[in-house]
Amino acid sequence: MRNIDPVPGYQAYNEPPGPDRSLHRQATTRRTAIAICTIADIAAGLLGLWILLFLLDANRGNVFVEFVHGTADWLSWWSQDIFTMDTDWLRVVLNYGLPTVIYLLIGHGIAARLNRA
Repeated sequence: MRNIDPVPGYQAYNEPPGPDRSLHRQATTRRTAIAICTIADIAAGLLGLWILLFLLDANRGNVFVEFVHGTADWLSWWSQDIFTMDTDWLRVVLNYGLPTVIYLLIGHGIAARLNRA
């Protein structure tokens, strides 16, 4: 008996997709969900780190603190000055905490929806 399959185990072009296609699609969806969760977690982590650095009165002239502050400003541009209090620490916690919670809820919600599909 002669095997004309160039590489055993791979689907030929003229064969209909089998159960392996479904497994491949599930794996791709799961990887996409993990990537979305990771991006949401990193965004929330940077926002939370800025809140912590602000509350601990970190040196604003430090390069790392400037990077975290700039990134947090970029991530929360849409929520700046929603809350305008006289107390600086409460204003920062609320204005940067809101996008932190929203990024986590939306990111993990999309990932959960993808994993259910």
